[in-house]
Amino acid sequence: MSLLGYDYYGDRPDLSAGLSRTATLIAQARAEAAGDGKLCLLVDNGDGLQGTPLGDLPLGPDKIHPLMRAFSVLKYDAIGLGNHDFNYGLDYLGRALRDAPCPVICSNMTAVDPEVDLPFAPRAILKRPVPGAAPGDPLLKIGLFSVLPPQTLQWDAHHLRGRVQISPITATAEATVRQLRQDGCDIVIALAHTGLNTGTENPGTENALRSVSQIDGVDAVVAGHTHLLLPCKEEPFDKPVVMPGSQGSHLGVIDLELEAGPEGWTVTGSSCGLRPVARRKCDGSLAPLAQEDTEFTAALSEDHAATRSLMEEPVGYSDQALHSYFTFFAPDPALALVASAQAAAIRPLLAGTAAGSLPLLSAVSPAKFGARAGPAHYTDVSAGPLCLRHVADLYVFPNELRAVIVSGAQILDWLEMSAGLFNQITPGTSGEAALDPERAGHNFDILHGLKYEIDLSAPARFTPRGTLADPAAHRIRNVSWNGAPMQENQHFVVAVNSYRASGGGNFRALDQAAQMQLPPLPVRDALRDYLAGRLPVDPLAEAPAPWSLARMPGTHVQIATGPGAGAHLQDLDPARVASNGLSAEGFLRLSVAL
Repeated sequence: MSLLGYDYYGDRPDLSAGLSRTATLIAQARAEAAGDGKLCLLVDNGDGLQGTPLGDLPLGPDKIHPLMRAFSVLKYDAIGLGNHDFNYGLDYLGRALRDAPCPVICSNMTAVDPEVDLPFAPRAILKRPVPGAAPGDPLLKIGLFSVLPPQTLQWDAHHLRGRVQISPITATAEATVRQLRQDGCDIVIALAHTGLNTGTENPGTENALRSVSQIDGVDAVVAGHTHLLLPCKEEPFDKPVVMPGSQGSHLGVIDLELEAGPEGWTVTGSSCGLRPVARRKCDGSLAPLAQEDTEFTAALSEDHAATRSLMEEPVGYSDQALHSYFTFFAPDPALALVASAQAAAIRPLLAGTAAGSLPLLSAVSPAKFGARAGPAHYTDVSAGPLCLRHVADLYVFPNELRAVIVSGAQILDWLEMSAGLFNQITPGTSGEAALDPERAGHNFDILHGLKYEIDLSAPARFTPRGTLADPAAHRIRNVSWNGAPMQENQHFVVAVNSYRASGGGNFRALDQAAQMQLPPLPVRDALRDYLAGRLPVDPLAEAPAPWSLARMPGTHVQIATGPGAGAHLQDLDPARVASNGLSAEGFLRLSVAL
């Protein structure tokens, strides 16, 4: 939903992204294709429905969803779906896709409930005349299929379980390519909402891009999901593959050279590349390379105005700044606020239940932490009056609130999996990167209500897939609850979001956790009600910061954060944290003493 070059959280223009800027590049590419006598197609491969407050507008019976309006203005030829397109459920998705201007495809999801009518097709065939073709040359038949991670069924289980099933990516792709070729397609394009796997791919793998690209009969791949920039020298492919970042930051362009023959058209050559909407200058500042398309912005102007108006609804007040710039090495008051709101919403529901006598913890993790989303992607809420855009900034995803019952032993593994975000650091060194770029920051869970340390001198206990990497490894130290050491046979209720409770992030410690039956409640609604005073102040609000990095004298690590952190450096101990200036990517480099 980054349709416009606008940051709704900060209520200001955004030069770095937005489909309105990509639209200018699309128009340029189409003009180039027309000038060269080429056929041009425009496709998308998913995760369009969620991501900014523009997607939170009420969708009345006669209203066209802003995303479908955007796709119509730009005259898309085909749309594939991604996992986040199911965050609001199948009914909402069907309502949004009602006005889609082109085929919508998802090849590896099928209905198991006979009453479910899925609002998309398993594949599509487009027939187009080839510019400059000789009289009598056949139409070009273009086959398209779309695949997404099978884990979508787990991540959005509260919407999908019992209603649909999702087949493995590669097996589905192979079968669909065979069908498209049997149907006479000259070329086949994969809309693969999947990324690169860091290990060996298994049949149910989340990131199967390499396997999809190697399928005989696939001519080109539009990839996604992991927000990488492909092509790149470090990840060569034998076929044209593009993954154009995220939020409209790049346009991926694939050129296929075709030749007509007695059996139809065949691909004789190809090339691919990326076109950015902006670039970083030497000093790390941003220079736009594409202005917003005026026809596009005019078409979305009412939606834009309605979103800004909705986001200004007053909610509450904060007497301190709430930001995520230091979330990976220092107390994060923004996450503490979300944790308290979750606990305040859950606590009344425990009264009178068997779980009511158990201690209540609250699990939270950062949602805006820079990384591949860029140096502006951080929560940043000033002290003072709060409105709905601040609530959205504090909690980005449309997750629901859940409660699980876990033992102390499960909590230890939960925290060990979370601590896998960090690299192993050699004591006495200086300049090593603290964070593993292959681990997602939104999987760094913090359990409020406990006290514990993370020892970075130890190796990670779990792999990113959640399997045991080193049975002897233990990064989590000195865990206590209520001032006493936590026991492995103790039991706790933990307030947690639906993504994690359903197994998102490969936290195997939660596989056997008992889930309590709760009424549906979006986490953002709980946070809004807490800020508005409709929920009582929770005891967790008075608890000390739950975690810290274990001391390693003489050791300094490097951590990148957003340049906005400069306004808050005075909140840190200058003997422990020093600024090393901006990187070429626009991040503020910090040296942190352990």
